[in-house]
Amino acid sequence: MRLYGKNPVIERLRANPKSIRKITLQRGLSEATIIGKKARQWGIPVRVVEKSKILKMTRNSNAQGVIIDIDDPEYVAYDELLEYALKKKRVLVFLDELNDPQNLGAIIRSLGCLGHFSLVLPTHKSVKITEAVLRVASGGENYVQFGIVSNLNKAIRQAKDEGFHIAGTVVEGGEPLDAVDLPFPLGVVIGSEQKGIRDVTKKVLDVRISIPMHVNTVTFNAAAAASIICYEISKQRRQKK
Repeated sequence: MRLYGKNPVIERLRANPKSIRKITLQRGLSEATIIGKKARQWGIPVRVVEKSKILKMTRNSNAQGVIIDIDDPEYVAYDELLEYALKKKRVLVFLDELNDPQNLGAIIRSLGCLGHFSLVLPTHKSVKITEAVLRVASGGENYVQFGIVSNLNKAIRQAKDEGFHIAGTVVEGGEPLDAVDLPFPLGVVIGSEQKGIRDVTKKVLDVRISIPMHVNTVTFNAAAAASIICYEISKQRRQKK
C-alpha cells in the first residue's frame, strides 16, 4: 500500500515505523532532512527524486513531496482482540455494513484521537481498509486495533459472553446520549449511511442511544455520529476509572 502527505508519514514514523517498507522524498523538500534522519534510524530505505517523479507516482495528487510504501493493515484475530480489549479496558466499535471509505477513514481518525478503541469490521457488505481510507484517517490508524469477522452478530454475541455491554445508535426510541449512563466494558454498533443498524443487529443491543438534535429532518452521517458517540463514551470511561 502507498500513502503520501507529510502528516501521515511523520505520524507513521513516530508510531509504527516497522510497517514502512520505503520512503520516497522530493528533492529540496524542507522536511526531507528530518524525515530522512528518522527513517534511517529504523533502517528504512529512502529515495530522493524530482518533483515530476512524485507527481507521476501519485497521479498529480497533493503528495506534499513525500510518499511511503507500507505493509497492508494488520487485522488482529477476534479472540485476541477481545482479550486485549478486556485487559486494556478498550471500547469495541462494530461497524454494521458501512460502505463509504471517507466515513471509515474519518471514524478511524476520530478513534485514534480519542484513544482506547478497537474497531471490528465484517467481511461482507463493508468497506475495507484501503489507501483511500488511510489517507482520510491521517495517521489515526496507528492507534486503533483492527479486527475482521465473518459474522458481525455472532461476534457481538461473543463479546457479550465475555462481559461486554452492547450499545447501538438508533434514530428514534433511544436514550438521549447526553443522559444515558453507559455500562462498561462496552461495545458500540455504528450503522450504515443509508439504513443505520440492521433490525437483526438491533435485537442484540443492550442499550439503544440517540443523539439529541435540533431538527429531525437532517441527520448526522456515520462518521459524525460515531465521533460524537465515541467522545461521550471516552468521557464516561475516564470518569469511571
